[in-house]
Amino acid sequence: MKFFQSLKLDYVLLPLVGILLCLGGWAIIAGKSTVTTSVDDWGDPVTKEERQGIAKNLPSPSETWIASKPYVTEPLAKRGELDQGILRFAWLSLKLVAQGYFIALLIGTPIGFLLGLSKNFTKAFDPIIQILRPVSPLAWLPLGMVLFSGLKVLDANGRVSFGTSDAAALFTIAICAMWPTVLNTAVGVRAVPQDYLNVAKVLKLSRTKTLFKVLIPSALPYMFTGFRLSLGIAWLVIVAVEMLIGKPGVGGFLWQQYNANSFAHIILSILTIGVIGYVLDRLMSIIEGRFRTA
Repeated sequence: MKFFQSLKLDYVLLPLVGILLCLGGWAIIAGKSTVTTSVDDWGDPVTKEERQGIAKNLPSPSETWIASKPYVTEPLAKRGELDQGILRFAWLSLKLVAQGYFIALLIGTPIGFLLGLSKNFTKAFDPIIQILRPVSPLAWLPLGMVLFSGLKVLDANGRVSFGTSDAAALFTIAICAMWPTVLNTAVGVRAVPQDYLNVAKVLKLSRTKTLFKVLIPSALPYMFTGFRLSLGIAWLVIVAVEMLIGKPGVGGFLWQQYNANSFAHIILSILTIGVIGYVLDRLMSIIEGRFRTA
């Protein structure tokens, strides 16, 4: 083991072992197709195929790969609105997530600073935030549909390029994702040492310079924690939103395959959601590290 650790191979081998164990457990509980032959009342042979196992409707890893292969090997193919390659679906979802996430940061960060700097603002709005924060995206989406009903943005060809469902999706992603940014930014601002603020007063720094030279650098680690949590929530919400409004994307594809009883494609969607969420979190971690060392 020390030899592997010295070569840093344990970072590859141990996760590989974990993946293989999970695949093995999946294969054990998955159903298996069995073919039985019997004779009917007229003496004719009747062949019947049925599935057996702990979870008989759960496809095995090999069955999942065979059924999902066209979506993986042709990731950018477009055969129809809800029949596209898995990377194409992921790109559609990520575009919507990026827009909603940007709105969440744009609104949530200033609110967090106000909560951290003003006790009166906190007393007035913190109860409202604590009431709204646990509300499910399944509740926010219908409200968004009401707020933006009738909204239509037409393209050059007269077709709707941005409508009610798009606005409601952005509204839902933004309002669900902004709370970690709000709360962590507020905590970061409150954690700024009073000595730093006293020095800023002695140096007669303006409010703008105090904000950018003292408050933001000191609160940045807390803010990035909020940004990472907000990004994870935004990615979670997009799946629910696409499932509800039937929008093309990973969530829309998952819901379509659920209605079609295509369990292999459901598993493909789940794995895609998990992998993309992991990659987004790692990218945010790298960006945070760059800012901390800058």
